[in-house]
Amino acid sequence: MKVISLSARVVWYVLIAQVVAYLAVWILNIPLSLTGVRVDLDMIWNDLAENRARHELASSIRVGPDGPYIEPIPRLQRRLKENNTIHYAVFDLEMNNPLPGSSPDLVDRLSKMGDIKAINMNFRIDGAGEKTSRGVLAKADTSIGRVTLAIYGYSFHWDDLLYFFRDNVRDNFIYFVPTAATAAIIAAFAARRGLAPLRVAAAHARQIDLNSLEQRFPLEGIPAETLPLVEAINEVLARLDAGAARTRRFAANAAHELRTPVAILRTRIDGLPEAAIKSEIKRDVRRIETIVEQLLSATRLGAQAAPMDEVIDLSGLLRATVADYAPLVFENGRSIEFEPGAGTQVLGNRRAIEAVVANLIDNALRAEPVGGTVVVRLADAAALEVVDHGAGIAESEREMIFEPFWRGAETSPGTGLGLAIVKEIVELHGGVVSVEPTPGGGATFRISFPAFAGGTEGGDESFVTDSERSVSPQTAFSVMDRP
Repeated sequence: MKVISLSARVVWYVLIAQVVAYLAVWILNIPLSLTGVRVDLDMIWNDLAENRARHELASSIRVGPDGPYIEPIPRLQRRLKENNTIHYAVFDLEMNNPLPGSSPDLVDRLSKMGDIKAINMNFRIDGAGEKTSRGVLAKADTSIGRVTLAIYGYSFHWDDLLYFFRDNVRDNFIYFVPTAATAAIIAAFAARRGLAPLRVAAAHARQIDLNSLEQRFPLEGIPAETLPLVEAINEVLARLDAGAARTRRFAANAAHELRTPVAILRTRIDGLPEAAIKSEIKRDVRRIETIVEQLLSATRLGAQAAPMDEVIDLSGLLRATVADYAPLVFENGRSIEFEPGAGTQVLGNRRAIEAVVANLIDNALRAEPVGGTVVVRLADAAALEVVDHGAGIAESEREMIFEPFWRGAETSPGTGLGLAIVKEIVELHGGVVSVEPTPGGGATFRISFPAFAGGTEGGDESFVTDSERSVSPQTAFSVMDRP
C-alpha cells in the first residue's frame, strides 16, 4: 500500500491552489483591463497585438555586405498591405543609429525624445493614425544581438493571442518559479509545525502494547480535525484494557486453582509403586506444573502484580533448576549437564525466570534421545542456553514455535502454550528468546536478558552442594565448570 505524507499533500495542494489562482487572475485580468478596470496601463484590444508585432519586426532583420538592415518578412508585408499606418524602426541600444529600412517618420519622432533614453515603453503619437493606435519600444535579442525595437500602428488579429500568451507564460514563469518555491518552503514548514502534535501522538502510540493498554493519547495540542479520531482511539484502548484485564484475571485465577490439584496429583504419583510408566507420568505432571507456574507468572507480570526488581544471580538460578530436574532427567534415561560460565546478575522476577528455564529444560528433555545429554549453559553477558540433540526445528518454523497453540502437527504432544508464555515472560523482562540449530543436530534455545549494572562475577555458589557438582554414574547428572 502506498503511503502518502500528509505534509506533502498539504504542500502539494497549496502549490496547485497557487497555480490555479495565478492563472485565473492572469486570464481574468485581460478582459478587466480591456474594460478599463486597470486604468494604470489603459490596455485595449490592439495591445494584444504587441507581441506578434515585435516578433515579426525582429525576424525581419537581415545582414548584408554593408551591415544589418530591415527587410519585412512575408507576414509583416501582409500586415503592411492591410494596414498602411504601421511604422517600424530598429536602433542600437543607445538609440543613436537606426538600421536601414526603418520608417523615417518614426525615427524622426523618436529622436525628438532628446536625453530621454527609453528602456521599455508603450506609446501613442498624437495625430498619427486612430485613437486606438498603439506603439511599443522595447529591447530584444535578435540575430544581430540585442537591439531596441520600435513599431507603431499595429492592430489586433485573433492569431495575435498565440504570441501574447506564449510570451507572457515565458516571462511570468521566471517570476512564478521562485515565488512558488518560496511558498512551498513556507508551506512545508507550516505543515510540519502544524502537524507536530500528530507526530507526538504517533510516538506515543509506538509505546503502547498489550502490557501497557492503560496508556491513553494526550489530547493537549491535538488539531480539532483529528481530535475525534484520537478520542475514538482512546475509547478503543479503554475497552481493550478492560478486556485484557478480565482475561488476565481469569488466567491467573485458573492457574492458581490448578496448582492445588496438580500438587495433590504429584503426591499421589510419588506414592505409586515403581514402574516404567511412573517416570513418564511424573515428567508429564512436572510439565503441567511448569506451564501452570508460567501462566501464573505471566499474568501477574502483565498485570504488574508481581515484583520485577529482584536482583537475580543467573548462574545460581540455573544450578538450582538443573539440580531440581536432575532426578527426573535420570529417571527418563537421559543426563543433564550445566556449564556455569561467568556469573551474571539480572533484574526481574525470580519465580518467572525459574519457570522459563524449567520449561526449556522440559522441552529439551522430551526432544533429547534416550541416553543423550541436555546441556544448560550460562553464555556470554546475561544470556543462557538450553541445548538438546534431538530432531531439531526446521528453519521455517523457528519463529512460529513461539506462537500460542502452535505445535507443528496435531499429533505433537503438548498444548502449544509453553514457548508462547516463555516469550511473553522474557519480553516482559526486556529480553529476547531465539532458537538456533545445535551443531550435529538438535535445537539450542537462547535467552538474553539486559545485564544488571550491579552484576558480579562468579555467581552465587550457595544454590548447589559439592555433591551436585560431580559426575555420578548413579544420577547421570553433572555440573561442570567449563572455561
